[in-house]
Amino acid sequence: MRQPSIMLLLLLPLLFSAPSTSTPRDFDFFYFVLQWPGSFCDTKKSCCYPATGKPTADFSIHGLWPNYADGSYPSNCDRQNAYDASQIADLMESLRSHWPSLACPSDDESTFWKHEWQKHGTCSESVLDQHAYFGAALRLRAQINLLQALQDAGIKPDGGLYSSADISSAIRNSTGFEPKLGCNADGGGNRQLYEVSMCVDAKGERLIECPVSSISNCPSRVEFPQF
Repeated sequence: MRQPSIMLLLLLPLLFSAPSTSTPRDFDFFYFVLQWPGSFCDTKKSCCYPATGKPTADFSIHGLWPNYADGSYPSNCDRQNAYDASQIADLMESLRSHWPSLACPSDDESTFWKHEWQKHGTCSESVLDQHAYFGAALRLRAQINLLQALQDAGIKPDGGLYSSADISSAIRNSTGFEPKLGCNADGGGNRQLYEVSMCVDAKGERLIECPVSSISNCPSRVEFPQF
């Protein structure tokens, strides 16, 4: 009978002792990401309103994402900890208002929340369980009024072009912290303000200065479309 190679014999203990899933190290901070619905919809893909109707013309939650200070991030950390709508039943009304889904086809938004919990929320479960995770995002949203901050600076969602530097300055003056801007392209290829990310401490409680460089993918002037 053919004998196993020496290399295989050396590897066998490692193979059988290796865990089935990797355990992420403690994360350092969250990105709290808000999106402008007008920019989500003003693309070649367009958008679909949820069953509850057209969302309010305001920045809505995209997600609360654990990150490491070296710029990397964990994802899909615990596939056994499934999304359970019954755990956040008391938050549903607020989630529909402030965390709506505009993806097509339209649904009851649970698909969006399920994705965010499984990809990002499960990586924060050492600090926040499912109810605490969604609750933290809603509390942060209540603290940050981006639209008002921009309008106070004369930056309005009217389809006009605005300075990215002025947008950042208006948000910084309102919140006390530097934002990270994200842009997408409309149907004509024009760059538009799509997302604003703020850094939050690892408990999900308060805004902090970002421990990593907040490099924007936006040009010097961006469109701020209507919704």
